Amino acid sequence: MAMNRGISGAGLHRSRGGGSRFPLAILIVFALLVPLVFFVGRGLRVTDRDDVSIGTSKQNVDWRERLALQHVKSIFTKEVIHAVTASTSDMGPLSLDIFKKNNLSASWKVFGAKTSVVDTSEPNQVAADVKKETPKEKKDHSSDDRAQFVGKPADLARRQLREKRREKRASELVQKDDETTVKLENAAIERSKSVDSAVLGKYSLWRKENENENSDSTVRLMRDQMIMARVYLSIAKMKNTVDLYQQLQVRLKESQRALGEATADSDLHQSAPERIKAMGQVLSKAREQLYDCKLVTGKLRAMLQSADEQVRLLKKQSTFLSQLAAKTIPNAIHCLSMRLTIEYYLLPPEKRRFPRSENLENTKLHHYALFSDNVLAASVVVNSTVMNAKDSSKHVFHVVTDKLNFGAMNMWFLLNPPGKATIHVENVDEFKWLNSSYCPVLRQLESAAMKEYYFKAAHPTTLSSGASNLKYRNPKYLSMLNHLRFYLPQVYPKLDKILFLDDDIVVQKDLTGLWSVNLRGKVNGAVETCGESFHRFDKYLNFTNPHIARNFDPNACGWAYGMNVFDLKEWKKRDITGIYHKWQNMNEDRVLWKLGTLPPGLITFYGLTHPLEKSWHVLGLGYNPSVDRAEIENAAVIHYNGNMKPWLELGMTRYRSYWTKYIKFDHPYVRSCNLSE
Repeated sequence: MAMNRGISGAGLHRSRGGGSRFPLAILIVFALLVPLVFFVGRGLRVTDRDDVSIGTSKQNVDWRERLALQHVKSIFTKEVIHAVTASTSDMGPLSLDIFKKNNLSASWKVFGAKTSVVDTSEPNQVAADVKKETPKEKKDHSSDDRAQFVGKPADLARRQLREKRREKRASELVQKDDETTVKLENAAIERSKSVDSAVLGKYSLWRKENENENSDSTVRLMRDQMIMARVYLSIAKMKNTVDLYQQLQVRLKESQRALGEATADSDLHQSAPERIKAMGQVLSKAREQLYDCKLVTGKLRAMLQSADEQVRLLKKQSTFLSQLAAKTIPNAIHCLSMRLTIEYYLLPPEKRRFPRSENLENTKLHHYALFSDNVLAASVVVNSTVMNAKDSSKHVFHVVTDKLNFGAMNMWFLLNPPGKATIHVENVDEFKWLNSSYCPVLRQLESAAMKEYYFKAAHPTTLSSGASNLKYRNPKYLSMLNHLRFYLPQVYPKLDKILFLDDDIVVQKDLTGLWSVNLRGKVNGAVETCGESFHRFDKYLNFTNPHIARNFDPNACGWAYGMNVFDLKEWKKRDITGIYHKWQNMNEDRVLWKLGTLPPGLITFYGLTHPLEKSWHVLGLGYNPSVDRAEIENAAVIHYNGNMKPWLELGMTRYRSYWTKYIKFDHPYVRSCNLSE
């Protein structure tokens, strides 16, 4: 029994030991088999996927691709699918031109170079074959792949909103491109119309060698070479490089002779290309031997400063000459004045009178004041006014001139009466009340200081040094004809209203309407000129002076002399002439304004000027070459204010025809003095 128990106990012990080892063995086997099965299965799965993508059967599509097919419409818009379908090729990425044509945003990007041929009839297949890759794509994480195609409704809504914004922006950009293209085409057409075909010859306008920016490049190249040659000449002399200095000097003289006075390539001498080549070789040699950045920069800066000084000097000389020309009388007009003067004083006294003298003080008629010493200019003012008047018999012209031109002015209008209008000519020197004791300007002109300023001006020895004061030494500032406008009630004591006209204007319409303008209690009716900054008060008056600063606004609007309606009743009531005398006395040393009549006019009529419609009076034809032609045509009066008067050679030809059409060129005296259009 004991033995049996021992045997059975031993067997039982073995049985328990074997049972405990069996589960361990199974665990080891599984640990070895599971990785093997995993990798083998994965390899088969990849192989199967490749086989499915290559084969014709599409039934075993991966679940992620099926998910993409289901949601492709929510991810890609119809336009994107269409663009991808139309532009996908076997050779490369999507075409950006197709995106632009389909109004898609230029910010859409396609990564990768491999695409497949797409059947346009299957948009779902298109979305399955075309994949938008990202730099951080992870193929092994199904959750990432799923997130790539599936999102929350809010995410889908935002994505759709972004697509709409891209489409809108793309359409706007395409529209702008189309508008820009149209503008460029129109500009090119206009440019082609203005091109002289005789100059272009057989060459096309669109050829690159005929572009304006490339014209005369040879002339500019030669000038640039000459500038650098002068720079290296000074450096070579400084460094005592004799051979190179002589070579540069020789080439510089040759280039100067070849260039001459040419301003275009067509004007160059035939030896110019050889001179350019020779100069280029010498400059290259000089650069190798002499180039020093600091020295070259300094020399160029010195040359630039010298050129600036020369430009300033030439500007001063040009100003001097233009102002000198502006105050001269052409020979033809002087000849006309002399011929008329001789004829006038040969007339018997009874034939020197004008008809209809009873109209001179008739307040029911329209009266004009014209102060001039230019016979031809005065004739244009009177003729243009009469020719454009509806009823010339209602117009009366009061002409005042000096004793030198008194005979000529009378004789011209005796020979050429202004239709049914009334005219009367007076001599300013016969106004005995206009003397230095009454008129501050006359007293100041007679002073030693004013004579020094006008006639000596520190005895300038050059054109440029005398240019600064020349503007104010113009004879018109010395003539009382220019200042007589401040004495209208004294000259015409029995008139109630008068229209003042300068002698450099042309009347183009009937001016009768000006007499019905309500001045609203003001004295002066004028067109304002404050559209530009230099026509404000601060451009005419010295606002550093306390008298000016206290009484006037520097930004107040200026107005123009040349065509002004004056209410002489209000003038007398407000003592305008007394106001003028007060300020003129304060300006004896020219501390309030420089000379002239506009600054004291602005002061005298400050707050007493009624603005007229701009179409009554258009200015600038004597200095501004860009006056709008439509404004000129619509203006009642055009004014050649400035130095470029229409009777001078320096007058602008584009405006001269408005003036010359009122001159009687067939008149025998005009022909004999060689006056022509």
